[in-house]
Amino acid sequence: QVQLVETGGGLVQAGDSLRLSCTASGRSFSSYAMSWFRQAPGEERKFVAGINWNGDTTLYANDVKGRFANSRANGKNTAFLQMNSLKPEDTAVYYCAGLLSTVVVRGTDDYDDWGQGTQVTVSS
Repeated sequence: QVQLVETGGGLVQAGDSLRLSCTASGRSFSSYAMSWFRQAPGEERKFVAGINWNGDTTLYANDVKGRFANSRANGKNTAFLQMNSLKPEDTAVYYCAGLLSTVVVRGTDDYDDWGQGTQVTVSS
């Protein structure tokens, strides 16, 4: 099991950027695929972006493709989500999640370990 802590959320204006970080402790971080999900009020938790264990495979939801970028620093046990050109509809609680696998997947139910979430609010 790995413990995950997200940081970097906040209140920004439309068009601004934010970088979220997810720092892991516990088992070997480099053994984990890492993904980001978000949940807006009254909605289900949805996949945003994911990255495999060594960073050579990334996945994105269609509505963030071209604006968000996934990366990781295994030596620092940290995954990142760079969010550019933010829109009000990006407002949500963002969660990072880890899967003990070399392969990154999109399914919420596939992930075993979750952070506590960080709020991102984008004003118009």
